[in-house]
Amino acid sequence: MEQYTVTGMSCAACSARVEKAVSGVKGVTSCSVSLLTNSMGVEGTASAEEIIAAVREAGYGAALKKGNNNQTAQLSSEEDALKDRETPVLKKRLIASLGFWIVLMYVSMGHMMWGWPLLSFFDGNHMAMGLLQLLLTVIVMVINQKFFISGFKSLWHRAPNMDALVALGATAAFGYSTFALFAMTDAQVRGNMDAVMTYMHELYFESAATILTLITLGKMLEARSKGKTTNALKGLMKLAPKTATLLRDGMEITVPIEQVAKGDVFVVRPGENIPVDGTVLEGNSAVDESSLTGESIPVDKAAGNPVSAGTLNQSGFLRCEATRVGEDTTLSQIIQMVSDAAATKPPIAKVADKVSGVFVPAVIAIAVVTVMVWLLAGQTVGFALARGISVLVISCPCALGLATPVAIMVGNGMGAKNGILFKTAVSLEETGKVRIVALDKTGTITQGEPKVTDILPAEDVDETELLSITYALEKKSEHPLARAIHQRAEQDGLTASEVQQFQVLPGNGLTASLDGTDLYGGSYQFISGKIQVPAKMKEISEQLSEEGKTPLFFARDSALCGIIAVADTIKDDSPRAIAEMRNMGIHVVMLTGDNERTAKAIGAKAGVNEVMAGVLPDGKESVIRELQQKGKVIMVGDGINDAPALTSADIGIAIGAGADVAIDAADVVLMKSRLSDVPAAIRLSRATLRNIHENLFWAFIYNTIGIPLAAGVFIPLLGWQLNPMFAAAAMSLSSFSVVTNALRLNFFRMHDSKRDQKGKNKSNYSNLKETKIMEKTLKIEGMMCGHCEMHTQKALEALNGVTKAEVSHKTGTAIVTLEKEVSDDALKQAVAEQGYQVTDIIY
Repeated sequence: MEQYTVTGMSCAACSARVEKAVSGVKGVTSCSVSLLTNSMGVEGTASAEEIIAAVREAGYGAALKKGNNNQTAQLSSEEDALKDRETPVLKKRLIASLGFWIVLMYVSMGHMMWGWPLLSFFDGNHMAMGLLQLLLTVIVMVINQKFFISGFKSLWHRAPNMDALVALGATAAFGYSTFALFAMTDAQVRGNMDAVMTYMHELYFESAATILTLITLGKMLEARSKGKTTNALKGLMKLAPKTATLLRDGMEITVPIEQVAKGDVFVVRPGENIPVDGTVLEGNSAVDESSLTGESIPVDKAAGNPVSAGTLNQSGFLRCEATRVGEDTTLSQIIQMVSDAAATKPPIAKVADKVSGVFVPAVIAIAVVTVMVWLLAGQTVGFALARGISVLVISCPCALGLATPVAIMVGNGMGAKNGILFKTAVSLEETGKVRIVALDKTGTITQGEPKVTDILPAEDVDETELLSITYALEKKSEHPLARAIHQRAEQDGLTASEVQQFQVLPGNGLTASLDGTDLYGGSYQFISGKIQVPAKMKEISEQLSEEGKTPLFFARDSALCGIIAVADTIKDDSPRAIAEMRNMGIHVVMLTGDNERTAKAIGAKAGVNEVMAGVLPDGKESVIRELQQKGKVIMVGDGINDAPALTSADIGIAIGAGADVAIDAADVVLMKSRLSDVPAAIRLSRATLRNIHENLFWAFIYNTIGIPLAAGVFIPLLGWQLNPMFAAAAMSLSSFSVVTNALRLNFFRMHDSKRDQKGKNKSNYSNLKETKIMEKTLKIEGMMCGHCEMHTQKALEALNGVTKAEVSHKTGTAIVTLEKEVSDDALKQAVAEQGYQVTDIIY
């Protein structure tokens, strides 16, 4: 997508005109114009010159936003484009207008209606008072000449905008008042004082000036509020450091950020921002990544860990190698994503765009008809003109045009601050509408790497001895399951003994010798071929397999030492995140290549509605297509093999720590690897869409009620009559109220599930059970080993309503996760049946 800056737009009719003009250029496949950011996104093969020429022919200006590998120049350009230039200019215009308007109102209203004193020169001199009003009004009109230049220019191009309505209204009031002033002069020359007083009351100079002044006030408030909607994006741009400290020939030199190249070595001291993406070569520190991920807890960094531009080094000295610079850094890509999303339009905006395209011509027609009808009804020219002017100035296409983009910008900014990036406005709108979420198991629901879950020593062997033997045997193995054992042994502070004759044998087994004894390790099939495995240990291994774990047997000479179970453990927040999605009325499906027994065990712990086992990487796409027959689908994944499925789904969500290919294929990117950000993204989408609906409702209602009121429809019925000045005030506040309503999204708490509501379930899955997550901690006496843990866990998880039980004999506790109420007595009874006693239950 090529992005352009568009100048000269003042309302939704302008953006609709530009969009229509560019869409008509040969080679343009899509065009989206944002009134909020004065930007335009264009896709297709048309040249920039053709596109800019089309915009100019429509009566506006355009310039291509230059892409630049120079990070500073690129971000400065983006930040400069978002700079609020309107508010200072409008503020000066407003102050100048108010100064002359107050004097005009004193003369025309204060003296005429309430008898406020004037210079003796004006006593009885109606001509002088009329000329003074004309002069003051002309000054206000000159101050606000932009309305007339833009308005009449748009009329010349046969594409009237909001400025045309203001210009026509003010010109009509001024023109008729000037005519009345000349007629009053003629009547005074002829000595007809009754006619003089009649024409004196037909002067609408103050209406013309008030219209211009109040609409300038409204424009200033609107511009100020619009500036706030881009605060999140501007805040991201300010994170980019302007310089970096490089190591060259053993010397530290400070260079502009654009001079940093891939492979350069740079240093970062405590309190400094990291200049570019890189890898730590030396040093340890805690880095605050909240600016990119929204995670407030600093992340520990050591040699080999990645670091990102714009994050803050808090404690230690780091020496790093640059891996991504310029527009390739994570920060630059986030800024580009947010900027691109602001330059696109969601489907809901099409309704407002269609209305905006015909709105201004329709209002002008209504105003002309209004004047004609009142004249035919026998009213005076002044009365009829006042009704027509009211219709012109109360109508507000801006409120319609801003209803969608301001909410999209604020919603997108909120997401970016919390590590949730919507690539387009369409993805922000559609995410909240889905009714099925498909989750890839590995790396999404689970950690993505195996960990030791159970250590079950045989008789006469303790846990430390079993782990030491295992560590010695597995130390030379590079298998992922072996790495899990390495990690656990190192965590427990063990050191590996040196083994001899290490071999990897067919049948998933290892063998080695240690101090004259033979060590064996591997699957049940392998170990059972070497030694006699007790029936009880075989039964335990089967139970572990049913729970989705991989039991590894270890033996020394002819005796079994024990079992160590390894599994890709479920992330801490996964069960809660899945429960929250189910509470929203969403059907959650887990996709995995595991066998059905293992998959169901993991699915039960995670709390999903449905498990699809045996799904090969290339089969995920077809599964997504099947699910789409039942409703709109979100696919959440992190790997390269997830990319086709992410593309096929209605909305693809990539876990930020995943593969670049997956991130490129996704519609939404989660910077943190937390599944809880998926329901947060859905909540934010729904809140943004709700805000857009509110904005459009008020914009349509305002015009639906305001135009008939201004036209005088209610005068015969209720006697309601709207002065043009009050019409101008109403118009001024309409856009301001829409933008202010959108700013409320800044206070939305996207991780708060208390107000979740089930949307209308448009999928073919019906009668989904409501899942409420609750936890109870049981204090248990009598557990002595891993066997005790296993029996207690199995007994608790067998209870209806218990989704997960985490049991530890070391702490003497069992943390039980419930999807519905389970009585304390039932929990106590289940534990007692295993021979243990519950002493306390904590909620």
